[in-house]
Amino acid sequence: MIPPRLSLVSIGARDIASLKTFYQRLGWETRSTADDFAAFPLGGAVLALYALDALAGEVNLPAPTGEGFKGFTCAINVEHEEMVDAAIEAATEAGARVLAEPVTREWGGRSAYFADPEGNVWEVAWLPNAEFDARGGLIWPF
Repeated sequence: MIPPRLSLVSIGARDIASLKTFYQRLGWETRSTADDFAAFPLGGAVLALYALDALAGEVNLPAPTGEGFKGFTCAINVEHEEMVDAAIEAATEAGARVLAEPVTREWGGRSAYFADPEGNVWEVAWLPNAEFDARGGLIWPF
């Protein structure tokens, strides 16, 4: 059996230093001092930045060449509805490109999307009745 958990998400980065700076401008802290790697603890999981070509080699697939949508998003869930708008504003100030402005969704929550400088897509979402553990990890409300 595989344990039902997500521990680490690795983003294959074309420019680790630039992406590391972007995530630090969001207010995220890294304990990594390496030039070719960065890790950001995120409420029970870790976001890792790793050289794209090296990551492609490890998974035995060619590195993607385009900047288009990868069909994959990461989400930052927040405790209060108004935090969605504030987070999108902070992401914009850090250098993100807003893909979808904050809106109230048909499922009852509020969300928006932004892309980091290399086009990795993030959702900022508020879910009604969501709860968070002591580390900030989402406790699914359903």
